[in-house]
Amino acid sequence: MRFDMVCEANGIEHRLTKPNHPWTHGQAERMNRTTKDARVKRFHYDNHDLLRTHLGDLMAACNFGRRLKTLGGLSP
Repeated sequence: MRFDMVCEANGIEHRLTKPNHPWTHGQAERMNRTTKDARVKRFHYDNHDLLRTHLGDLMAACNFGRRLKTLGGLSP
């Protein structure tokens, strides 16, 4: 409920995919894999704050640094 309220307050459409059908949300799955490969599996974090900082930097780079063909050049 809270997630939906935050989405609505920020003008974000929250869509769900069918359960047990990961191929229907391949974009998100690919982003999860990219995140793990780029940060989580390559670095050792002494605490959660360091991990949060790195993940924040990665999300900013993915959202604003490159444009995706599948989204018509828009950020995710």
